[in-house]
Amino acid sequence: MRAIYNDCTDPYFNLAAEQFLIEGYTASEDVFMLWRNSPSIIIGKNQNTWAEINEEYVRENGIKVARRLTGGGAVYHDLGNINFSFVTSHSGSSRLNFERFGLPVIGALHKMGIDAVLDGRNDITAYGYKISGNAQCVTNSKSGVRTVLHHGTLLFDADLGALSRALRVSEKKISAKGVKSVRSRVKNISEFECYIGERSAEGFMAAMFGELSGRAPEKFTPSEISEIEKIRDVKFALWEWNYGASPIFGIKKEKRFPIGTLSADIECENGKISEIKIFGDFFGNTDKSELENLLCGVKYERSEVKRVLSENSGMVCDVIFGADAEDVASLLFDD
Repeated sequence: MRAIYNDCTDPYFNLAAEQFLIEGYTASEDVFMLWRNSPSIIIGKNQNTWAEINEEYVRENGIKVARRLTGGGAVYHDLGNINFSFVTSHSGSSRLNFERFGLPVIGALHKMGIDAVLDGRNDITAYGYKISGNAQCVTNSKSGVRTVLHHGTLLFDADLGALSRALRVSEKKISAKGVKSVRSRVKNISEFECYIGERSAEGFMAAMFGELSGRAPEKFTPSEISEIEKIRDVKFALWEWNYGASPIFGIKKEKRFPIGTLSADIECENGKISEIKIFGDFFGNTDKSELENLLCGVKYERSEVKRVLSENSGMVCDVIFGADAEDVASLLFDD
């Protein structure tokens, strides 16, 4: 088994690294990787990004949003969350096998005093709290080998307050297709009184690496890093993958301003506004359809919407007397 201790904390690079490992898999050697991300939300492949994140909190706190290769629910990562990845050959069964990879993790936790168990479809829990979420996908490597990617999280000393706020979606009347996350009670491994392992995230990570790999750690070579960066730059770091790949959805927004109460019904497809209707008790000199037509086809992204509105500030004020680009952007994005 090749055992990689990946010290990069860029979520886009780390997700690209998994694709790189899958593409290069030949069945001659399995791969194990341990890694961490800076504050980020990792979205399941089949999820609607806007239905999973507190967009305002994420934006204000500089939290990255990244879509992974596997299905399942959205998770919050920071440096207190340890991630593990296995890349190996597919057994040929049509059923995803979480026990195959979850049981070694549970065995390692038992040695540290944590009575962890497999729970439900893809979780590891301890004493009624979720401490690990797992996901899998099966695909072909470049050499044609049927390959499994299994990865999971281990909450060690993550900021659970940030986790709760970043993943808390307000009641914003969103109608979204795609797999919704199921929220569970969570707790950090380091917070259990029975835990007898390393007290720092780095120490815990090193201990888990030894337990799960049984090999001396190695890092990506400079040439491998260059290839991973290429994958990151053309896929995982792009808005089109992280937001634009979301299923069709609709959202209703309403907000009160000094100029009156405004509301908007928005339909999005491929992450772009496909239809929008603006209502309210506002005054204006121009029919609101001009503003609605202007926004159709624009990415449903605050900075992009505000840019388009700012470039047409005169029209915005003509349609909604007294309003500016920030007001309309606030209507469409703030809770």
